[in-house]
Amino acid sequence: MERNNGFTGNAPREPVFNMPGIIVLLIATCTAVFLVQTYVLTDRQYFELLVRGAFIPIRYSGRYALEVYAFTSPVTYAFLHGSFAHLAVNMIWLAAFGTPLANRLGNPSFLLFWIVTGFAAVGLHYVLHPLDQAPLVGASGAISGMMGAAARFGFRASRATGRSSFDGPLLPIVDVFRSRTVVTFLAVWMVMNLATGLIGFAPGVDDRIAWEAHIGGFAAGFFGIGFFVGAGRRF
Repeated sequence: MERNNGFTGNAPREPVFNMPGIIVLLIATCTAVFLVQTYVLTDRQYFELLVRGAFIPIRYSGRYALEVYAFTSPVTYAFLHGSFAHLAVNMIWLAAFGTPLANRLGNPSFLLFWIVTGFAAVGLHYVLHPLDQAPLVGASGAISGMMGAAARFGFRASRATGRSSFDGPLLPIVDVFRSRTVVTFLAVWMVMNLATGLIGFAPGVDDRIAWEAHIGGFAAGFFGIGFFVGAGRRF
């Protein structure tokens, strides 16, 4: 989730035919939207798409009439991406972390998890930057939520059923912070987000990751995954 770029780094890849249907659908939708905005829309049409589909905090300042897009953009922003690299990296992370989580929760509950963590991501960003005019786009707020959920499983994934799925009960929060693997991952993830968010990717590159949104999504996934695990297969 950012103004132009998303997560960076490597993640294990899941064979496409082993992915749950909801993961395939989300990747296909994000990819289709990006191809249309890049190769079909004019510059003006792309601008209008951003105005209607991206999350823009100042829209809620009271200075503008609230149109239907004010209520839909906290969901639709996740399907827009600023560049091919942004899209590709986010989709790799979605496949890596979304696959075992979707297999554990089931497709309907996973989709609800995507929406809730996406809302939480832009919610925190809005609280900290209520007058920001820059459009936020990208799936990495919700993907951060998946990482938060993965931490509560201690990153334990099993293929006992022939599909990669997070295994076992959720770790109590105190046990999460006793795990060297989890703590190391969280520390590296936090440093990467703060560094790229506050400093940028490289000299001369103005766009920065909306690290606040990533933290919002991560916190929602970390603390809220219990609601989804308990109800997962009943949706």
